[in-house]
Amino acid sequence: MIVKPDRRKFLLATGALAVPSLMRMAQAQGYPSRPVRLIVGFAAGGPSDISARLIGQWLSERFGQTFVVENRPGAAGNLATESVVRATPDGYTLLETTSTNAWNTTLYSNLSFDFMRDIAPVAPVCRYAGVIVVNPSLPVATVPELIAYAKANPGRLAMGSGGAGTPSHLYGELFKKMAGIDLLHVPFRGGGPAVLALLAGQVQIFFGTVSVSIDHIRSGRLRALAVTARTRMDVLPDVPPVGDFLSGYEASGWEGIGAPKDTPAQIIETLNREINVAMADAGFRSRLANLGVEGFASSPAELASFIAEYTGKWSKVIQAAGIKAD
Repeated sequence: MIVKPDRRKFLLATGALAVPSLMRMAQAQGYPSRPVRLIVGFAAGGPSDISARLIGQWLSERFGQTFVVENRPGAAGNLATESVVRATPDGYTLLETTSTNAWNTTLYSNLSFDFMRDIAPVAPVCRYAGVIVVNPSLPVATVPELIAYAKANPGRLAMGSGGAGTPSHLYGELFKKMAGIDLLHVPFRGGGPAVLALLAGQVQIFFGTVSVSIDHIRSGRLRALAVTARTRMDVLPDVPPVGDFLSGYEASGWEGIGAPKDTPAQIIETLNREINVAMADAGFRSRLANLGVEGFASSPAELASFIAEYTGKWSKVIQAAGIKAD
């Protein structure tokens, strides 16, 4: 016997399925109509927090709605990321994404989320490189001299870092791998304590962020050998890139904005457009440059490709060095 479907029930069922989608479309057209939360996975005053507050202020002015920065530090940003993954995908909860999110994909084996699957890229905000600095007592003034000295003294040069899996650690591990040298890794609880140890001569080398190191470089208390960027940096014009001596070396971090997956494409495109306007604004770019970082723009699709490539590159470094999250 052939059972004919009940047309009324069918229409009701399909209509019910369509309601959430139609509601999201309606919300997207009037976005934003209330304050937006921008979640930062690190403490107030750090690079991620400053970047988030700058772009949050810009978006508040552009949209006429408040973008509220909320700091949720813990577990290297994983707590904040998980909270955004679980948030309603309506554009009113965003995440300040960072290179740490990409590194955590390999550093942590038991995460309850997949960053590249569960967070939709919206737009990049800035990228930043590091600088190799040494205590002036170390008898090296260039990258080739550093490599030669390290090879002559294997395992005797102490490399300070802000902790396992931090930029200063990973940049150094990539350098070790490409240069074929052995440095003794000495982790500290943050970049500040690592710099203090370097100044005191307790460690001899540090792959620090420019913002943390630049005042000491200018005062002569630390010696800059090279920047980890692909090219020279405006804030340190006389310091060459590592790649001039070690072909292919480049190490940098980045900040951006992400949203829960399934956030309406119209909302993502709206945010992307306004953030890219900031990247083209001379005043906004100058504010970033004063922090030692560079603004850059892209589409959400381009950012997704960038994150995938970046994650793959550093996954190999982390695995080769056997780095585990603390």
